[in-house]
Amino acid sequence: MGQAVRHGRWAVLAVAGALAVGGCSSSGSVKGSGSSAGSSGSGTPSSAASTTSSAATTSSTPSDSSASSSASAGGSTAPSGAKSWATEPAMSIDAAKKYTMTIHTTQGDIVIAMDAAKTPHTVNSMNFLAGQHFWDGSYCHRLSTSEGLQMLQCGDPTVGATPKDTDGTGGPGYTFADENLAGATYKAGTAAMANAGPGTNGSQFFLVFGDSQLQPDYTPFGTITAGKDVLAKVAAGGIASPGADGTGRPNIPVQITSVTVSPS
Repeated sequence: MGQAVRHGRWAVLAVAGALAVGGCSSSGSVKGSGSSAGSSGSGTPSSAASTTSSAATTSSTPSDSSASSSASAGGSTAPSGAKSWATEPAMSIDAAKKYTMTIHTTQGDIVIAMDAAKTPHTVNSMNFLAGQHFWDGSYCHRLSTSEGLQMLQCGDPTVGATPKDTDGTGGPGYTFADENLAGATYKAGTAAMANAGPGTNGSQFFLVFGDSQLQPDYTPFGTITAGKDVLAKVAAGGIASPGADGTGRPNIPVQITSVTVSPS
């Protein structure tokens, strides 16, 4: 059995041998919802957005803590001051096309080739949020450099230069379904959605810079084609005040200045 440990809005469940995402429920259990759950030492890309209890397996995951205490991840409730929409945006992209997402940051640009045929809702949401300047000015809030999970997590529009307990809880207000999960792997160069459980994608995403052993629970929406050197530099800078799951703010601050999405 593992032992649950709290780190801010994240809970970590140490269980040998697997990685799963989860958010902290009010009871202290770990849920595949958003805050971050996981196991021995690494962290899973979780979006702490909502939180109900559910069993997770090991190291911390990319979670999106964006909702309140229910199971919705990408942001069933957007924090005060952030733009918010009640429903997923109408489809405006051409799923037959390829799209390029460029994340302009203070450390350099990161370019992602996105596959709209496999992840139309994800690409459509990214296109919409980029057009709304949703991420402009926000900071990437979570770095993991453990052997099982090597990623930088970004996408909470409320994260500023000064760390706060609510970092990792921001989202766009709406959520959308998972895509492209069959046989999903998270090798170096993968861009995927953080979540707080099934069907809770919002605005938080993670960028993988080293092969990671995650369960196929996170929508992989693209491949990093440029900017791997940016991620390597940030990873080499280490983590400021790592939490119980070994993840935390990068020592080298990564601020998103703007994001563009365009047909390739």
